Amino acid sequence: MKEEKVNVGTQAVWAGEKEVLVHGASQVPVIVSVAYSYDDMDEWYDVAVGKKQGHIYGRNTNPTVQAFENKVKALEGAEAATSFSTGMAAISNTLYTFLQPGDRIVSIKDTYGGTNKIFIEFLPKMGIEVALCETGNHEAIAKEIEKGCKILYLETPTNPTVKITDIELMAKKGKEVGALVVVDNTFATPINQNPLALGADLVLHSATKFLGGHADALGGVVCGSKELVEQIYHYREINGATLDPWAAYLLLRGMKTLKLRVRQQEKNALAIAKFLEQQELVEGVYYPGLESHVNHDIAKKQMRGFGGMLSFSLKGGMDAVRILLPQLKYANRAANLGAVETTYGPARTTSHVESTPEERAAMGIPEGLVRLSAGIEDTEDLIQDLEQAFAILKDSAVAIGE
Repeated sequence: MKEEKVNVGTQAVWAGEKEVLVHGASQVPVIVSVAYSYDDMDEWYDVAVGKKQGHIYGRNTNPTVQAFENKVKALEGAEAATSFSTGMAAISNTLYTFLQPGDRIVSIKDTYGGTNKIFIEFLPKMGIEVALCETGNHEAIAKEIEKGCKILYLETPTNPTVKITDIELMAKKGKEVGALVVVDNTFATPINQNPLALGADLVLHSATKFLGGHADALGGVVCGSKELVEQIYHYREINGATLDPWAAYLLLRGMKTLKLRVRQQEKNALAIAKFLEQQELVEGVYYPGLESHVNHDIAKKQMRGFGGMLSFSLKGGMDAVRILLPQLKYANRAANLGAVETTYGPARTTSHVESTPEERAAMGIPEGLVRLSAGIEDTEDLIQDLEQAFAILKDSAVAIGE
């Protein structure tokens, strides 16, 4: 019998939940028990050593958390998944699982600020060589890969510059030298991109962002083959960065509307990007859905949609940002993204607040760069909001003679 193909929107609603439902409930329960009791000593042992399915202790596994993992696993087309307390826990635990002194990792310059800190501060202290390449310069990345590496780490689109890397091309190069290919898929989401299908070995998310979508739960997740994920799970269970079951429930609930949210968010993002391109006070607009984006063609090839994230820079830098952002009515000015509300924030106080001005400059991130996470509001209201804010910015610029 031919296996039925289930579309990603349906999987977002149904996947991973049935085996956890109890008492005829239609929603996954929040199970907060720290430990699980067994009358049969042999069964308890078999569960404890992994010979039999089940749960023994909350730091290891939890039914609510497992439902979340299984849902993401289905959306990414993976064999296995394991979760974490935060997105950065997912990233750091994955890297520390496979790297040891003397190893080499190749990545790109403008990854998320926390990830970049691991590359430039923590890994070198462990005796691990890090080679960071210009994002989008596939020839330079390939040359570094050819020198050999244990891990090739990609983030595409990047946070906050929204640059694109050709996953299929770079994964092929990585495999040629035996590298483990890891891709941060937070911005694209499984709705728009599946790195495993493009040749990656592991795909990870800050679930706090688009997967949860409501800015009310922290979490992270990594997916891939059973063999690789079991190694990461072992590192996580010992080091303790466990996802809380209540957070897992909130992430599960948020994921049911993932496809609907992403489609409205990218509709808004494209409209906003096109509006910003027409503003004389805007210096640059960065969105992979624009034909002007340097890697628009690669984005079209590997993504099913361009997502809800963009960034832009203003003439006048932070002085202009200080005038524009407070005027916006339908905007959170906050260090978050992927939520149902539209959110603005300069990179220097959001994605790369941990970085120095010099480090941000080296990554190609201007001090006045604004990261914009489009929400699910009506498009015309967001555009009107920007129109009135830019009118005030223009009057202010005229008043001070700029």
